[in-house]
Formats: sequence, structure tokens, C-alpha cells
Amino acid sequence: MYVYRVANQLMAKTSAITHEISINENGRRLDNFLTGLLKNVPKSFIYRIIRRGEVRVNGSRARPDRKLVTADRIRIPPMTLVEQGEQLIGAQKLEQISRSIIFENDSTIVINKPAGFAVHAGSGLLFGVIDVVRRLRPNNPEIELVHRLDRDTSGCLLLAKNYPSLRHLQNQIADPNSAKTYLSLLCGELAEPTLNVDIRLATIRIAGEKKTVAASDGKHAHTSFTTLERFSGMTLVQARITTGRTHQIRAHAAAIGNPVVGDKKYAAAEQQALARNLGLRRMFLHASSITIETSPNEASVQIEAPLSADLEEVLRALRCQ
Repeated sequence: MYVYRVANQLMAKTSAITHEISINENGRRLDNFLTGLLKNVPKSFIYRIIRRGEVRVNGSRARPDRKLVTADRIRIPPMTLVEQGEQLIGAQKLEQISRSIIFENDSTIVINKPAGFAVHAGSGLLFGVIDVVRRLRPNNPEIELVHRLDRDTSGCLLLAKNYPSLRHLQNQIADPNSAKTYLSLLCGELAEPTLNVDIRLATIRIAGEKKTVAASDGKHAHTSFTTLERFSGMTLVQARITTGRTHQIRAHAAAIGNPVVGDKKYAAAEQQALARNLGLRRMFLHASSITIETSPNEASVQIEAPLSADLEEVLRALRCQ
């Protein structure tokens, strides 16, 4: 297996690749198709070769968002790649993710993603959850992420075993009526037992880092926060989202003055002290459950991801105060 990476390792020059789009790949965006085909290749590299016109669709340049159709011929230029050693993903990580699988059938895998584990490689990370799962399931070469979770967010993460399943699951995730719930500990007390937040959000870069902020010209975003328990200076809530903006729950919580406990990006310094006092080394945000129909015409299933031990310990300590 080969991956594109800058490193002092043995390099290998590939030949140009020509791929004909199958019926199962019909409708995929060019950038997403290349991400799936060129496993572990950084997206920045993929966008660069598309932008330079080095990727051709039926002999012509194409935009990253071009929808591919059956029988389209995709030409990918020769690349210098680095051979990926099997040692990159250690046995401990393989075992950790294997134990985190909470649902699996012929089309879908659901993982209770551990906090601190990125979903994909990039920004100095050699591998993510998707790479580990592909190693665990070598007989399912088309496995793809259905959606993403922030690196420090734990809980339900969906993966599809083939492209038809990927489309089916992504359509459900994008549906505003889909049932996705999160548990979060917020700073302070909510103004109402149930608070519906409709604040437009835009993603900007500050000192090279992405941050989502309230903006009148941003994208529509809706989050519902429901109070579950109140503690001294903190509130445990259930959060439901009907849109999927970057850092949506974190940005909305911060916008109403109740950032997620332990959120180093959106909480003020004095608010971050709450997490330190609790011995919490991560933000308290957990994708607790999701209801999905794994295949067309099948009954929906509700999948729940238990809280990790560190978050359970925080709640036990708060309840004893």
C-alpha cells in the first residue's frame, strides 16, 4: 500500500492511473471519489492536482465538486509516493478501535470513537480512525467515513462499507429530522430548560486555526439544548442538531455564553479552569446516540454509545458535591 507523504523513506514513482466510474460510483463528487481511491493521501494534495488540471475527466479539466457519472474516465497523474509500513498503526491502536465497535452489519460500522483520536490523517497525524478500520476490515476496501467528529469529541461515528451505503447514510445524516443526540457539560446555567439556538455560523481562520463564529452572513445552524442536571456553575445538557456545521455545538454553546467545559478553543480562560478543577483533560462533548436505517426499506435502529470512564467519573464527582 502506498501513501503520499514527505519523509525520508524509500520513494516509489507510480504510473498514471485511468479509472472508469462504475454504476456504484455514479453521483460521487470528484474530490470525494479521489479521497476514497487514493487512501491516506492528504486532501490538500488532491485539491492541488485537481486545481492544476493534472486530474482529467474524459480528457478535460474538472472542478472538485463535479458530479461523476457512470462510464466517466478519470485520469490521475503519476505521483511520487512513500511506502506505508505496517508498523505505523500499532497493535494497541488496532485493539482500541476494535473494542470500540458498537454496531456492525453488512453495510455499516458504528464506533464509539475515543476522545483524542482523529477520524482521518492530516496536520501531522499519520493515521486516523478510518485507516485503523480499513486495517481491521481488509475485505471491505470501500470503507468510508459517513461524517466526522472533532478529535476531542467521543461517541457515535458512522462508517459505510460501500458507496451505495455511504450515500444512503449521508442522506439520512443530512436530514434535519434525523435523530442525533449529544451529551455535554456546559459552563453556567441555561436561561431556559430547553433552549433552541438559531444563530448563523461562519468558519474563519485565526492565526492559521479554524474557528466557527456567529455571523449574520454565515450558514443557517440550529441546535437544541435541553437541561438534564444542574451542578454548581455547570449544566449537563442533551444537545440535538438539525444542521451539521463545523464545531456547531461548541460554537453555539459559546455564542449563548455557556461554552463546553474543557473546550480550549471556545471557552474563556476562567471557564477553562472548571475543567482543570475537575481533573478533566478534554472537553465534555459526547455523541451519545444516533438512529439510522442502515439499508433502504429496513427498520431504523437506535445505537447508543456509553460515556467513557473519564466523563462518568466527572459526573460522579459532581453528584457527590
